[in-house]
Amino acid sequence: MRLDKYLKISRLIKRRTVANEACDAGRVLVNGKTAKASLNVKAGDVIEIQFGTKSVKVEVLDIQETVKKDEAKELYKYL
Repeated sequence: MRLDKYLKISRLIKRRTVANEACDAGRVLVNGKTAKASLNVKAGDVIEIQFGTKSVKVEVLDIQETVKKDEAKELYKYL
């Protein structure tokens, strides 16, 4: 699954366009490397997102095309 789509479905970032812009600005790292929005995400990847002064680091546990709001947290775990 594409990185920007995963960020939206997992609800780490609200909209796919915002996720796309964050990737273009270099604020999203996957496994320690700057990632493009089109990068394929798989289980076990570590995603780090920089929100201004704050940074969020999560590990991908599962990938699903659709997920309910309360089940979205099961797709990743905070590190």
